[in-house]
Amino acid sequence: MPAAALSPNDSEISSPSQGVRSKVDVQARENSPLNTSMEARLWRPAAQRNLRNQWPKVNFLVRDWRAAAASARSHATDIVNSYLSQVYMNGKDFGVLSDMPDIQKKARLKLLRQQELCKGKLLSSYRDMVTASVTMLEACNSMGRISVGTSLYQSTEFASSPQRNNEVGDFNQIPVFRFYTMPFFEEVCWEIVRMFISELILKRLLVLEFLGLYDEKVATTELKWSDELYNGEFHDLRTLSLYSDDDHEPLSPHIRSKSCSSIVLGKHKDSTTLQVYLVTWLKDVNIDNRRVDEILTMVANEMHINFP
Repeated sequence: MPAAALSPNDSEISSPSQGVRSKVDVQARENSPLNTSMEARLWRPAAQRNLRNQWPKVNFLVRDWRAAAASARSHATDIVNSYLSQVYMNGKDFGVLSDMPDIQKKARLKLLRQQELCKGKLLSSYRDMVTASVTMLEACNSMGRISVGTSLYQSTEFASSPQRNNEVGDFNQIPVFRFYTMPFFEEVCWEIVRMFISELILKRLLVLEFLGLYDEKVATTELKWSDELYNGEFHDLRTLSLYSDDDHEPLSPHIRSKSCSSIVLGKHKDSTTLQVYLVTWLKDVNIDNRRVDEILTMVANEMHINFP
């Protein structure tokens, strides 16, 4: 099935496995000797344990994603500096080294080797961001998966989506801890996941631009939006609903809900354009970091735990 386009406010991002989640057998519940009050007492501790397992994962993955993004920007800055040094090599004064044979050629090759090293590090950081996004999605999908059982009654309940209302397993949406229900915890988790997934595909575009930077006097390369940047990338993007099986390429990125209609990677970039790329990376334009921190603080307070 083709994946739908994403945006920071798009509420349709869902788990690929959502359609196969199972619900508790209502007939078995009706025939069970356990009453609703008893079931609720069994359900709440299990729900609390699961949330205490999943939310620290989400918090860690947010930190991991941010750290990988910061490392990637550092590597991208080094790539840009190396590229511009090569481009403006002709106007550089080498001083007493000017009489050395092939001094410019040797300097260009050294900068190229440095650039290649930084590109490998940038790609590694991008892959870490993808991995963090996939794992964050898995944690969100597991948020409402509750196992409840006794010697007389055994069930496994799966939450289906943040939009469900009074579905079996919520016990009329009673609070899990003090104030908030299970659908609420799922909904705010999806809010975080949507932002990071949307920002990831935008950063992929910037990664392609940085990887494509070469001084034509030394080397040339040509990357396309449909190129797989590392082995298994498209599988990961498909998991995140960021890959179109119809077009055989990743979906176009969004900036504040506005989709890029086409992806054209430029070959010639001046220092101003590259500075815009670096600032765009730094700004995390599709992530409201204040809102993310607000959600994590609220969850930690609700569950009486401290996130590092």
